[in-house]
Amino acid sequence: MDAPLRSPILLIIGGLGSFGVAGLHVAILFAGAPAYRFFGAGEGMARAAESGSWRPAMVTSGLAMLFALWGWYGLSGAGIGPRLPLLPHALIAIAAIYLARGAVLGYDLYHLITDFGGRSPKWAVFSATALLIGLGFATGAAQLISPTPP
Repeated sequence: MDAPLRSPILLIIGGLGSFGVAGLHVAILFAGAPAYRFFGAGEGMARAAESGSWRPAMVTSGLAMLFALWGWYGLSGAGIGPRLPLLPHALIAIAAIYLARGAVLGYDLYHLITDFGGRSPKWAVFSATALLIGLGFATGAAQLISPTPP
């Protein structure tokens, strides 16, 4: 049986952060090729968007829906809305993905400080954001599956 959350605020923040990432992907759809370039989707995606290909829009829409689903899982874990299926497992998986993306923060900071490779500060911001969202999900998942202290 899942334990009640002691403090759902970090899971709420993680869920809202995931909704924010979903919203960013929707904005990228409307901004087009310059946004694909800025956010690191690659020159191929940017050129495909410029040429009117459906592929960038489909990929980006799929990612937006995935991040929105993750946001719903975060809020569900915090007790907001209905309890979604496989909740503890989903929260662990979502946390692991965000934390894996956030794990490159050290690499980003090293390259930012040393200017080795001319890496942009935006990558450190992206990594830090993923790390914070991942920590929210990880903390919430841990609270959800661990027994409540006496």
